[in-house]
Formats: sequence, structure tokens, C-alpha cells
Amino acid sequence: MSTLFTNGLRAADLAVDHVTVAGKDLKAMQASLAAIGIRSEYGGRHSNHATEMAITSFPDGSYLELIALQPDADPKAVAAHYWSKQMEHNAGPCAWAIRPKDMPAEIVRLRAAGMHVGDAARNGRNRPDGKRLDWETADIGSEPNGTFFPFMIRDFSPRDLRAYLNGSPTTTDFRGVRRVVIAVRDLPASAARYRKAFDLPATASAEDPLFGAKLMELSGTPVVLAAPIDSHSWLAARIAQFGEGPCAFLLAAEHADRYKTAFKTRWFGAAISWFDDAQLGWRLGVE
Repeated sequence: MSTLFTNGLRAADLAVDHVTVAGKDLKAMQASLAAIGIRSEYGGRHSNHATEMAITSFPDGSYLELIALQPDADPKAVAAHYWSKQMEHNAGPCAWAIRPKDMPAEIVRLRAAGMHVGDAARNGRNRPDGKRLDWETADIGSEPNGTFFPFMIRDFSPRDLRAYLNGSPTTTDFRGVRRVVIAVRDLPASAARYRKAFDLPATASAEDPLFGAKLMELSGTPVVLAAPIDSHSWLAARIAQFGEGPCAFLLAAEHADRYKTAFKTRWFGAAISWFDDAQLGWRLGVE
């Protein structure tokens, strides 16, 4: 993972900054996560007058973000938000982010490669303790922010203040976010789009009937592309409703034996344990 590709980011540079789960009611989302044994911390309101968030952070610096509508959200701000549909309809996994070493240079490189990249946009939030967080993001691709491709984020305030609300990880039972599973219609075409953007190495393919998907791993990255195994699968229905984008996340296990999971499977030689999605409301696994 340390080889530098001349036309793109290193595979290691696609490491997860954070992943996002969308819903309508933040407290309900936190309660569902707590019901499977994973704690989250309230992180505050975004300055967009639309959303608020909670966080479960991990020792490797990545974190799981729960994002939902503010109880008194401005309807116009909600309607304008790129994840409004996902929040309104409790879509669960909706986006992911990376943190390039030089975001302005990466914007230039991606545009030169023929990719659509949005202009960097400032955002932020106030933590419950009053500390101010400021950052900017830029989307890649024409899809909603961070869905098919990750969005890029650059911090202006110290990054640890964003990831660790109390100065340390929320939990040490997991090392971090291991994989981002992206629902797509066409595996080869989707892999080709990633190669165009990031000049990635070879892929590996598999099929998981229990998950209901044909899979393609983008080697050396956290990305797994998942296409519906047939037109009646839950993935096909999800793509029809929300379009292509994250449909599940996998955490790297540290003390996974402390948690009750619903079923097990194997992906690319690795054992995967899945939490009960009916209880959680979305798909989360442990590798």
C-alpha cells in the first residue's frame, strides 16, 4: 500500500477519515446503536441550520458519524442539503470521507484527470463544550456529496478536536472503519471510474448470497463495490430509492467477541460478522 501511483493518490491515501449514517431522529439512531452495544457521543449542530450529529470514534482516528435533522431545522436548509432524502427516509449508510495530504493539489489533479470536483466549501459546528470546529470539503463526481466517491475534507481547527470529543476514542473494542461497501449497478464500469480517478491496482471479485451481492474489492483500499445479485435483492431496491452509494460499513475487530451478531460470512478470505440489521436499522459488520 506504500507504492506511489504517478497519476493519482496512493491507495493508502484513500484511508477512511469518517463514514456517515443518515436518519431522521438522532436520539433514535443513537439508541439503536447502543442496543447492539456501541456507544456514541453527541457532537453538536452543524452551522448549516439543518443537521446535527453524534460520533463513535476509534483508535486509528476514523469515526462513525450519525447525522440527522435538527429538531427545529430550517425547511429550506433541509431541502437544500445533499443528504436530505437519505435523512428523511432513514437510509442509514450514506457517505464517506477521506483526508488528502494536500487537498488543493488533489482538486487540481482530479480535474486534470477529467473528473468533476466541486469547489471547496467551508463548514463547521460547535461542540457541546463550546469548542469551535472549522473545515472545508470538496465533492468528487456528479453524485451527492460522498456517495459514489468519497468527499475530501481539510481541517482548519485541530483534527483531533473533530474526531475525539473527550480527547480519546469513544471505544477501543474496534480499531477503526475497515471497509466502505458501495452499492452500484455495474461492477466493471464502477471499478473503471475509480481507476480513472485514483489509478488503483487490480481488483478481486467474489459473490455473497447471504449479503445478496456480487462484490469487487479495490485492492489496497477500503472500497468494496457491491452489485445486486438479482433484481429482487434488497440492494436493487436500495439503488432504486437512493441511487448508488454506501450501503454498509465494516469495522476492524479488536474485541468483537463482546458483541452479539446475527450471521457470519466470508469476503476475500476474511471472516465477517454482521449485526442484526433489523435491530440496528442499517447494515454494519465486523471483520
